[in-house]
Amino acid sequence: MKKTKGITCVLVSVMAVSMFSGCSKENPLDGAVIGENSFIMTLYPDIAPITCENFQKLVDEGFYNGLTFHRVVDDFVVQGGDPNGDGTGSSSESIKGEFSENGVANNLSHVRSTVSMARADDFDSATCQFFICLSDLTYLDGSYAAFANVTEGMEVIDNFLNVPRSVGRMGELSSPDTPIYIKYSGIIEADSAGNPRIQFLIDIDSSASSSTSTSTTNIETVPQSTTETTVSTEANSETSTSNDEDVVYSSENIYEISPENEKNTEPITDDNTVG
Repeated sequence: MKKTKGITCVLVSVMAVSMFSGCSKENPLDGAVIGENSFIMTLYPDIAPITCENFQKLVDEGFYNGLTFHRVVDDFVVQGGDPNGDGTGSSSESIKGEFSENGVANNLSHVRSTVSMARADDFDSATCQFFICLSDLTYLDGSYAAFANVTEGMEVIDNFLNVPRSVGRMGELSSPDTPIYIKYSGIIEADSAGNPRIQFLIDIDSSASSSTSTSTTNIETVPQSTTETTVSTEANSETSTSNDEDVVYSSENIYEISPENEKNTEPITDDNTVG
């Protein structure tokens, strides 16, 4: 009888320790305030299933944790998710571009708060970089894979415009002087229609730079392009295409496909970035 009591006490103690351990595991999103330091993105897998699956996979792996929004352009887009932090990086897998120019129906328009995948000149070259529209940019419809909307906390993204910026590599005011970090991203409860949702915790603080050293542990090393990948706001296309062998029109190089001629690509200029 004493032996049975002893075993019971051991089991109770083990259960108590297990319960305590489970409770002590903190969720990074606890304490996050929507509209202050956090926003929610709702994905639409019925519109872009491949893109949404890839994005959720990266979030689940912790790929985006510690990365930045490296490019912020007034009345245009904010762009992030690059492991290199300068528009040249990628993840290990590229995915099919889910947009009409690539033979895929996609009726999600690039309006304010729409989230879409940045890509290279190759339609099927998107990996991890994404952009969020700050204004209506419907001329991008059909050329880029829109897959989500920021449904709560868009004001957090608007506040990126308040961060002092320097001229970026494309000659525009776009590079934040203080890094805008994705401190954490996590999958949360789906919306009432069953659409997946992801919450992002943002940290605009130079002291957060130490987080990047730990975030890269989940990133597989892949060959990187030596050319810049930018959302072009250059008014003169010749400055971006003077050397076809060296230029990769990807990620930050969001180009508009002219409806008159699919082979005629024009950089998005300051004149047509305002929706």
